[in-house]
Amino acid sequence: MSLQSQSAEAKTAYNSVNPEEVAQFSRIAEEWWDPKGKFKPLHDINPVRLGYLREHIGQHFRLDAKSLRPMQELSVLDIGCGGGLICEPIARLGATVTGIDASEKNIKTAGLHAEQSGLTIDYRAATAESLESEQFDVVLALEIIEHVEGPEAFIATCANLVKPGGLLIMSTLNRTAKSFAMAIIGAEYVLRLLPRGTHQWEKFIKPEEMQRGMTGAGLTIRDTSGMVMNPLRWEWRIHPSDIDVNYLMIGQKPV
Repeated sequence: MSLQSQSAEAKTAYNSVNPEEVAQFSRIAEEWWDPKGKFKPLHDINPVRLGYLREHIGQHFRLDAKSLRPMQELSVLDIGCGGGLICEPIARLGATVTGIDASEKNIKTAGLHAEQSGLTIDYRAATAESLESEQFDVVLALEIIEHVEGPEAFIATCANLVKPGGLLIMSTLNRTAKSFAMAIIGAEYVLRLLPRGTHQWEKFIKPEEMQRGMTGAGLTIRDTSGMVMNPLRWEWRIHPSDIDVNYLMIGQKPV
């Protein structure tokens, strides 16, 4: 089903939670911080994601790149935060971080790890739509839209949580033959980097669908970049145009 065909959902009471997806990630919640466990792919791409976030957030808000805590004036919401793999480094950069996830087990894992790490992060077992009265300088929705119900309505909900002038940053998998071969056949069945059934190819989001959802929610697209892996060196990097498999997109809310 295309994003456009789901537009009616955005106009009615909306619930982004897919119970089967939540249950699947809840079953392996204890493994979030194991770099060799079931979330190894996220650990592998985290340095690249964080570099991208720091660069673009820093440029947009004109932050001091030399500062150890350049984001100390910013509020950041991480939707679908899982065990806190993004929340913790963003908090170390000084931001006031809120992390939400529909899985209570994920939130418990994230909260315990943050406490052990000496970090203060506002973790909540909640959905994006439940935060409708709050807004943040930066809203992150990384590797989550392919797991929710009604992606177009989800984008609109995320956009509503952004302060005027702020950023919505999303990442996901493109719905291409290449992504099916690499993200499902390769990662889940051949290399076994992910549990089988982690992804459903038909729920991947094409960049033009993501862009249509963001612009429809009143955002201006500021960047679209790919995340690509060098299989020989097993290294990830940001690519300005290769968005065949993994990509990130940034939308800005008008002031």
